[in-house]
Amino acid sequence: MNVAIRRATADDVDWLCGLLNDEQTEPFLAAARATDRDGIAAEVERSEREPRTFGRFVIEVDGERAGVMGFEERSERNRIAHLGGLAVHPSFRGRGVADEAARILQRHLFDELGFHRLELACYGFNERAIRHSERVGFVREGVQRKAYLRHGEWQDAVLFALLREDLDGC
Repeated sequence: MNVAIRRATADDVDWLCGLLNDEQTEPFLAAARATDRDGIAAEVERSEREPRTFGRFVIEVDGERAGVMGFEERSERNRIAHLGGLAVHPSFRGRGVADEAARILQRHLFDELGFHRLELACYGFNERAIRHSERVGFVREGVQRKAYLRHGEWQDAVLFALLREDLDGC
């Protein structure tokens, strides 16, 4: 199985709309994100226009679209990027696709774009995302209690970070 990532293009927008709004995917993604075709297209265009500070990447397995992930620069001065929007199509789950794609993105952000710190947050109920974050080297830094209103209920946010030197020991 060959896992790769590439920047999303306009040709991916309809596929991304389907994945991000799928009933098996949508409940686990941030509420404050693009969900319609125009919003997703705008993010893809921004990724192409601002490659050092914003990215939407398609995950491919043996050349077939399998998922999406992204980042946004949080602090230029401190070289911090926030990761988010990881979604793998249900037919590709359970095979380590997300883990391998995350490691590829980490190397890209650290080695090619020069970030010092990567951060992410996931819902406290999203045990799959929590386990994934820990498997790919992120360190749990805390919990923001009842930080997000999602589907009518307040949800905790579990906070993670990864530093360049964290990867050196792997």
